This record gives sequence, structure tokens and C-alpha cells, in this order.
Amino acid sequence: MLSEPHPFAQFVAILGRGKTKQRHLTRAEARESMAMILRGEALPEQIGAYLMLLRLKEESPEEIAGFVDGTRDTFRKPPDAPLVDLDWSSYAGKRTQLPWFLLSVLALVGAGHRVCLHGTEGHTAGRLYTRDVLTALGLPVSTSLGEAGAQIKAQGFSYLPLEAMSPKLRELIELRPILGLRSPVHSFSRLLNPFDAPAVMQGIFHRGFMDIHAGAAQALAIHRCAVFRGEGGEIERRPNKPVEVWTTEGTADARVETWPALLPNGHAPAEEEMDPALLLGVWRGEITHAYGEAAAIGTLAMALRCMGLTRSIVDAEAQARGLWQARDRARLVAA
Repeated sequence: MLSEPHPFAQFVAILGRGKTKQRHLTRAEARESMAMILRGEALPEQIGAYLMLLRLKEESPEEIAGFVDGTRDTFRKPPDAPLVDLDWSSYAGKRTQLPWFLLSVLALVGAGHRVCLHGTEGHTAGRLYTRDVLTALGLPVSTSLGEAGAQIKAQGFSYLPLEAMSPKLRELIELRPILGLRSPVHSFSRLLNPFDAPAVMQGIFHRGFMDIHAGAAQALAIHRCAVFRGEGGEIERRPNKPVEVWTTEGTADARVETWPALLPNGHAPAEEEMDPALLLGVWRGEITHAYGEAAAIGTLAMALRCMGLTRSIVDAEAQARGLWQARDRARLVAA
């Protein structure tokens, strides 16, 4: 039995003192508390209370930035880490549409851009996750930051599973079915940016979190970060609806742009069979799929815009169509 308060108890107390006394964690407090969790210095009971108190009040931009800081403090990044152009997170999984955004990533890589894709899977039943699709398509999945760096140097792309960056974070995400709710880990993992790419994409599910995620990108002073409400919570443009994109540059206030719908019909029927082979067929031009191609090209346009390679939305979409037409259909990705 403890005779003195546990060192981590202070953070639970800050969050749980009641409506009049509770407050957000400072960035420094968020950094230290997350680092303690990842170092194994917090008890399971404390972790559960901490995560759910954060979920109840909703995390602030400064807290998200602090969680990112605390997690990155634990990374063992290789000394010869590659230069990466775009950081792309994938933590939601797809339920009704295939991950067409993977074709956007492959088109970018084929055009010579280096992309680090990172994410996790399995925390929510009934979803198709990125790692499973990549494996089905024969694309690389790394087991460490060092291996991911080597893959990016060799072929411009790697998928980095969350457990390869932080096994403890993977454990925390897997608490979702136990706690019944998502935790802040689902939010801040998207901003981990393990190779310090100057451009970061974020797809979120809930419209009300746009300002929080954009604010966290500002707090982290990311060179360029684009946040939008993506299909299923992934970084994927819904081509049948207009979409609002919040873009931050460093600590400057977000620039908000509304991208128009690419397809006339506002309703997109769910895929009858979530078969990754369909992605391969569309990539190779063997299958025509109006929604999938529009989603891939539209998402590619957003990525180009986020990377600062276009003058306008119209220019971004024109460049994206050009890259799509020029893709190497004989192979999934150009080495």
C-alpha cells in the first residue's frame, strides 16, 4: 500500500477535480504524463482514469501537442533517417468504401515523392485496415523505424505500424473495446510524424474537431498541415460531397478552403465486397470505377496542395489528373 501519492496521481487529479476546478493539462504536463505512461511508470487504474477523463472533457490543442512531444521523446530514430516529403497517417480503417487513398499515395510515390504512411488496425470490428490491404497487394510493412527508413530510401514509401514506433501506444489504442470509447491516443497518433516530414495530412471523422487538430498542428509548428473530414476518418476525399480543408503553415492561423464535389450524385453506395483486388484493377486500368478514381484523384490533389506544390484548387486537381494518367500501370509502385 502506498503511503504517499503516486507521482502520476497529480495528472489524474488535474483532470478530475470537478467542473469548477478541473483544467486542461499544460503542454509540459501533457508531455510528462504521456512519457510516464510510455515508460511504464503509471498504474493501469491511473491510465484508464486518465484516458477517460481526457475523453470526457475533450483534449485541447496544447494537450495533443504535449502528447506528441512525450511520445516522440521515446523514439529511437535512426541516425541516417531519410528525408520524407509527406507524412500520412491511417488509424481509422474503412467500413463502407475501399481505401482509395492508397492509390493516391502510390501515384505520389511514382512521381518521385517520398511518403511515410503509419497507422494501426484491429481496434474496431468490421473495418478493413491499411496494413491488411498493403499485405494483400504485396507492399512493404516495416518492423522498426530503421527498416522504414531503409524502405523509404529504396522505394520512396513505407508503412510503419504503430507498435514499431511505440508498442505501449498500440496497447492503449486496443483499450477501445474495453473502455467503450476512443481515447486521445487516436487523435495524437496521427501527428507523430516520425521522420519530420515538412507536410502532414490529417483525416478526421468528427467535424467538431477541425479546430483542435489544426490548433495542435500550429502548436507543433508543423511546416504545412492539412486537416479535413475524410471518408470514414481516413485521409480520403469524399468525391460526392464538398469538403472543407483547414491548412496551417507553422504557427500561423489556419487557411480554410472549400473544395467542390467531383461527382454529381451526393450519395455513395457502400461497396458490396471490400476486396483489395478492386484497387489493383483500377490502378492497372483494367476496371472502371467512377467513385474510386475520383476519390484517388481528389485525395491526390489535396496532398499536392498540402505539400505546397500548387497555386490553387483548380491547379491541384489538374496536376493530380496528370499524375494519375501518368502512373505506372504495370506495377503498383515505381521503385
